[in-house]
Amino acid sequence: MDVADAKDGGGEGGAPSARRSCLVVDDSRAVRRAVRRMLEELGFTVREAENGAQARAACRAALPDAVLLDWNMPVMDGLAFLRRARAEFGPEHPTIVLCTTEFALERIVEALEAGAQEYVMKPFDAEILGDKFARLGLVSPRDNAA
Repeated sequence: MDVADAKDGGGEGGAPSARRSCLVVDDSRAVRRAVRRMLEELGFTVREAENGAQARAACRAALPDAVLLDWNMPVMDGLAFLRRARAEFGPEHPTIVLCTTEFALERIVEALEAGAQEYVMKPFDAEILGDKFARLGLVSPRDNAA
């Protein structure tokens, strides 16, 4: 069980932090590492989890500003985590972006109805991720213009 913490300090505990936090949840270590680099370039502190169960524990320990959540994972998949997170933490926070290879419109609608604020199709790059986060107000458009 590998919930890796970033060089961190921020986002929680009353006073606003200059850096937002994001939990990257994916069963692929390579994907987590690549996404970590993209998010750190956008100014986020990043933690990682390899499945929904680890993500739930990480959110209980310190609720992040955002969760970038893979759909298809062992132990607890992204949709199960999403539903449980919304029941436990509420409908708005953290901001959850579902990261998926699911192309069927009904699956995307299912995720949005379950409480995801946005989705991003795999594969994606830093520009696409930055645009999604800017639309959600997690980064300003100028932060994304790297």
